[in-house]
Amino acid sequence: MAWLMIVVSLNVIWLASLCKILLASWSPSKATFLSSEASSKKNVLLVIAHPDDESMFFTPTINYLTSIGHNIHILCMSTGNADGIGNVRKEELYQASAILKVPLHQVTILDHPNFQDGFGKVWDGDLLAEIVRDEIHAKAIDTIITFDGYGVSGHCNHRDVNRGVRHLLRGALQRDIDAWELVSTNLWRKYSGPIDIWLSILNAMRNSDKLHCLLNAQPRKSYVAMAQHMSQWVWFRKLFVSFSSYTFVNTLQKIDKEGF
Repeated sequence: MAWLMIVVSLNVIWLASLCKILLASWSPSKATFLSSEASSKKNVLLVIAHPDDESMFFTPTINYLTSIGHNIHILCMSTGNADGIGNVRKEELYQASAILKVPLHQVTILDHPNFQDGFGKVWDGDLLAEIVRDEIHAKAIDTIITFDGYGVSGHCNHRDVNRGVRHLLRGALQRDIDAWELVSTNLWRKYSGPIDIWLSILNAMRNSDKLHCLLNAQPRKSYVAMAQHMSQWVWFRKLFVSFSSYTFVNTLQKIDKEGF
């Protein structure tokens, strides 16, 4: 009987959380993070490691930024060629980007010998910083968004992307750049689906100067975008997108350049 009450309670909380997102998707940070009312249109660069990272982890951020009129540019550091299907995965990213309303000419996918997909392959942080710097200058980028030091799943390529962006921020830049990283959560929060929005909002309220919580007003778009990555659309990724909190909410933390 106790277990039945727990299951029923969780279902009620799940549905209430989903209703919060779909019917009242405002969050304390939504009115302030790169708000079009507070600033002009920004050129935002999302730096990821593999095709499908944008759909699995960053759709709340992408949906929010496109909804208020900012220009999203995606820089994918590899084609995801670990299984020899890099060209296929490259095309899948273009298809997913179309679903997410990111223009294809604003999607750059690298196939560099020093940035190949795979565990145990350490990516050169200085070289990555140089590539991102060139992208900043070419696209007049104002803001960078990327993984944090753990990279959500702990994948070494995700972590190397964060390390490379931090190398960039340590150096001299011709433009004043803001940089934000996607906060990694523990296992329970990661797979709590929309329920995690409450803790995410609370954390953002407590640290409003450094954290921004962005709810995904269109969580179904995460599923549709990820489905474009057909080569990766296996049962466990379908479950991930269905139950992952990253489908419903992103918490972005400002990278403190003074703390380097």
